[in-house]
Amino acid sequence: MRLPRTRPRSLAGQLFAMQVVLIAAVVAGCAVFAYVSGSAQAEETAARQVRVAALAVADSPSVREAIRTPDPSAVLQPYAERVREDTGIAFVTIMDTERVRWTHPDTSQIGDTFLGNTAKALRGQTFTETYTGTLGPSIRVVTPIRDGGRIVGLVSAGITVDRVSSQVREQLGALALAAGGALALGGIGTYVINARLRRHTHGMNAAELSRLHDYHQATLHAVREGLLMLDGRRRIALINDAGRELLGLGPDTDAVGRTVDELALPAPLTGALLASESRVDELHLTADRVIVVNTRPVVGGEQRGTVVTLRDHTELQALTGELDSERGFTQALRSQAHEAANRLHTVVSLIELGRVEEAVDFATAELELAQVLTDRVVGAVEEPVLAALLLGKAAQGHERGVELVLAEDSLIDDGALPPSLAQRDLVTILGNLIDNAVDAASEGPEGAEGPAESGAAVPGPRAAGVPAGRARVTVTALADERELLLRVADTGAGIGPESADEVFRRGWSTHGAGRGLGLALVRQAAHRNGGTVELDAGPDGGARFTVRLPLGDRTAKSEAAGARTKEVTA
Repeated sequence: MRLPRTRPRSLAGQLFAMQVVLIAAVVAGCAVFAYVSGSAQAEETAARQVRVAALAVADSPSVREAIRTPDPSAVLQPYAERVREDTGIAFVTIMDTERVRWTHPDTSQIGDTFLGNTAKALRGQTFTETYTGTLGPSIRVVTPIRDGGRIVGLVSAGITVDRVSSQVREQLGALALAAGGALALGGIGTYVINARLRRHTHGMNAAELSRLHDYHQATLHAVREGLLMLDGRRRIALINDAGRELLGLGPDTDAVGRTVDELALPAPLTGALLASESRVDELHLTADRVIVVNTRPVVGGEQRGTVVTLRDHTELQALTGELDSERGFTQALRSQAHEAANRLHTVVSLIELGRVEEAVDFATAELELAQVLTDRVVGAVEEPVLAALLLGKAAQGHERGVELVLAEDSLIDDGALPPSLAQRDLVTILGNLIDNAVDAASEGPEGAEGPAESGAAVPGPRAAGVPAGRARVTVTALADERELLLRVADTGAGIGPESADEVFRRGWSTHGAGRGLGLALVRQAAHRNGGTVELDAGPDGGARFTVRLPLGDRTAKSEAAGARTKEVTA
């Protein structure tokens, strides 16, 4: 039969047993020390007491006068008994220099020889000794009696060892009561403390707590989501590796113990982390990432802190933007296919009516109009992703009555952009800027925040073939040896100077709630690539956004290639 496995005692139970044993050992040690020191002190006190009594008797003039009489015992015996009773000692023995007793508590012992040492006293010294006499073991003092310069007798005063031991035993009883009280009080205090510890450790033993800690550390490093724990004072109590990465904190940054305000995070994100209520799937932007924040307060009678989880939404947000663009392209192609069918029916109808020349003119005009922008984009922008994006956005703008124009100075050669510049970031930047510009241009200059101040931008030449007053978005895409310039201007109402700083803040929008993320993503993508975003007034009165992205990798590669070429030539 297999016996059930016994669960080890909990950590609180182990500590309780250890503390009780420790307290008992300390109390016992203190008791033994007190007993030993008390015994020594009692003996010292007794010796001092009998010494004082012996010296007082030896110095008494009446004692010296009695010694001169023919019968000293008649006077000295009553005197010695009074001294013994008054001082509480065991005996006071007065004797001659031949050790013959003149006094003794037992009168039958008077006249007998004193039991003890007297040599030192006969030489004039006072000494203390422990000796077994007629009353048993005693602590005694022997001192000489002087009459002038001559020793005429000796005095011995003593107290029995049994009396000293009885005094120590009385003290020991009080000491035992004090030790028992200290042990009981220490045991109760230890029990209360360990009961609290048991609640906090949930009755787990040391091995379970160690294993739980190991699992805890492994989980923190393994989980892909960011985890942040704040204490009741909003200081960071714990943060894992993913949390440091998502919040832009380096691995060497000492974040634990710092408050959230000290992390230099964006204000909306800081507010979400400091909020006392729960936050569910809130979208926030840092300098380089889009993160989803969830918070839950830890409440147990009082708010003890907050648990925060962070999810990286950057890639998903970029994919969502690309999906929106693809959806818009699809709708634009569907509309163009419908219009192409209508135009084809018109051409067929003209031919059926016998108006062949008019059918040819109509078809030729439509083809030329559709091919102008395509030829312009393909000729100036040889980067396939940007060219496809511009053509798709042109089709979308056409559906909304907005003409997309590529500026005459636009030029991006094939291979001009380095591989380090992510195509997804280019789509995010240019796609969001064109979408906002199309929205602004389609609404027209009326009813917005007012045009930019006069003279804020110098008007430029109107694009060829574009009628004055028509909604229009002008795009400039230019790459040189050092930077990529992307500029989008519209013919909308523009953005007032008072909103120039707020326009890049997440949630800012003139189109109601749920909008206002595109420009924030534009600035984030530009910052991620070391670039800048500027806002000013466009030449047609609308807003103009200019993004500059450094192409340092391409320049460095060109210089390195040139250096290698020179070395080979040399």
